[in-house]
Amino acid sequence: MKNVTAFAPATVANVSCGFDILGFAVEEMGDKVTVSLSDTPGVRVVRIEGDGGRLPYETDKNTCSVALKAFAEHIGFEGGLEIELFKGLPLGSGMGSSAASSVAALEAANVLLGNPLEKKDLLPFAMKAEGVACGAEHADNVAPSLLGGFVLIRSYHPLDVTKLHVPKGLYCTLVHPHFELNTADSRSVLRQQVSLKDAIIQSGNIAGLVAGLFQEDMGLISRSLQDVIAEPSRSVLIPGFDEVKNAVKDIGALGVGISGSGPTTFILSPAQDVAYAAKEACLKVFEKIGLDVDIYVSAVNTKGTYVINKS
Repeated sequence: MKNVTAFAPATVANVSCGFDILGFAVEEMGDKVTVSLSDTPGVRVVRIEGDGGRLPYETDKNTCSVALKAFAEHIGFEGGLEIELFKGLPLGSGMGSSAASSVAALEAANVLLGNPLEKKDLLPFAMKAEGVACGAEHADNVAPSLLGGFVLIRSYHPLDVTKLHVPKGLYCTLVHPHFELNTADSRSVLRQQVSLKDAIIQSGNIAGLVAGLFQEDMGLISRSLQDVIAEPSRSVLIPGFDEVKNAVKDIGALGVGISGSGPTTFILSPAQDVAYAAKEACLKVFEKIGLDVDIYVSAVNTKGTYVINKS
């Protein structure tokens, strides 16, 4: 093989109560990356499409190259790798755009070099790229994009990640207003300390959500999709968030939350028809607001990143 192309999916991080420790992957939307062998030693970014000319080619700033440099150093690879990035996700959307890029690059490079590492062992290198992208080496986007499904990060030090059960029929509606919200800015509004009362409420909701997923208890999932820590501060930055919550509360949706750092909002539903009903309700909200919006309906992606071509 001389080159490998991989796809990595968009993700929803935090999932309301699980700030920096929960995330899940979605279908179809994502980034593609081709990694090729080169006679010139080192990692280079040679092509970027779909970003409107905004992403850097510098290897210490691009998430793909940051991840691959760390990966190559870890496995002792001293040859050359060239990266071509094809963006399918909007920047600053809250759908794990930077994560999908680095994960696709790592999957492609790992396969190209003969799979020296298990897929799960690629995670630390993707986290390094997240540190460059938003100032924090969190895993709630990169882990589900890499592994698929719902993922829990039990601990960062040491890193302890586990996949959770995905109930049958669970669907997600993603509502992306044409409005960009920088991750660093979204993190800057968060409280640095929380009350004991809020910590207890949030812990109960995290435990309830995990239990609800394994028991396929949609009622428990719904009751647990409550965030008393990040959402109160972040929701004021997101146009239409409160209106979306009100619009879908009577159609059978399980809950509404901020996808990652926003401005995308996610709506979890127990069935596909409810997810599409949520889409229609949200279209009416943004038509009234007068803001353009993209809305996607997707099942939870249990596959994660995968190779789509090698030659």
